[in-house]
Amino acid sequence: MSLKFNVGDLTIHRIVEQETTFLPALDLFPTLSPDALAQNKEWLRQASAIDADDTLILCFQSYVVRTPHHTILIDSCIGNDKPRPLRPKWNMKTDDTYMRALNAAGFSAGDIDFVMCTHLHVDHVGWNTKLEGGRWVPTFPKARYIFGKTEYDYWTEQHAKTPVPPFGDSVLPVVEAKRAEIVRDDFAVGDHLRILPAPGHTPGHIAFAFGRAKDDAVFTGDMMHSPLQLQYPDLSPRFDVDPKQAAATRKSFLERYCDTETLCCTAHFPSPSTGKIRRKGNGFSCEAVG
Repeated sequence: MSLKFNVGDLTIHRIVEQETTFLPALDLFPTLSPDALAQNKEWLRQASAIDADDTLILCFQSYVVRTPHHTILIDSCIGNDKPRPLRPKWNMKTDDTYMRALNAAGFSAGDIDFVMCTHLHVDHVGWNTKLEGGRWVPTFPKARYIFGKTEYDYWTEQHAKTPVPPFGDSVLPVVEAKRAEIVRDDFAVGDHLRILPAPGHTPGHIAFAFGRAKDDAVFTGDMMHSPLQLQYPDLSPRFDVDPKQAAATRKSFLERYCDTETLCCTAHFPSPSTGKIRRKGNGFSCEAVG
């Protein structure tokens, strides 16, 4: 299981918090037929993307990217001490897996210059904050936290109607601590990081492209959850706010990066979670880099 990659002048580390069963494939993907699942079971099992009961196996992780100038963390995963009653594996966690993995990669929380969130779902913002003296404080003390404006505005509106716990405990405390920057799609960090608008999963979902002058690596966030969606790009999970837009975003992305040398870094594919997009039959594949 590779946790470190070098591409261009970037070093990319995977910080894995959990790699575990999530939901049955037919539950996560409402339009997936049992026949289509049966046709793909063998390679999905070989890829450790599904178990014997047809439950999808997902990785929950962050990426830390070192550019020549900055250390950037992408999506801060699940977090500790957070009340998540609907997800027993995430609820009130107290383990040291995430921080231990960060340290093993050679980083401390104080080394992170930027925390970039592809979107503001529960498993992408959890380590934004930690519990200290009974209150939520930013985990990465010197980092600027970057939230897309469309995404932030959407969740601000949702939270005003009905409290959204991850927004309340993992986003707003960062804003209140004046560590957040709400940015538009033209935001960039130096000459190495650019935003790729990728709406559908959420209204303001974004991906990130890294590399000087060309896209050496792209980080997809929840544009896709399972390698099965490479074979069937129209397949959208039930968590997508706009499944049709999500499918269009996914197809456009796959066409754009297919048969290029760009390293595609997914949020949830099973290890190694990264690879190069290639055509495969009527769909695509993500070929691991040896």
